[in-house]
Amino acid sequence: MRLTDFWERMAAHFGSAYADSFARDHVMSELGGRTVREALDAGWAAKDVWRGVCAAMDVPAELR
Repeated sequence: MRLTDFWERMAAHFGSAYADSFARDHVMSELGGRTVREALDAGWAAKDVWRGVCAAMDVPAELR
């Protein structure tokens, strides 16, 4: 998954205004106790981060 696709999916689920705030502030056990931004900065693949977000936030199947 390209990073642009990842951010488009984040915006589709959370809204463009909230996606970045969520990515900076919400710590998830699915990402090893990291935020989305921390996981991406640590080298996690965008698809793996997206899977973690989907698992943690019950993202609907049509947005996965």
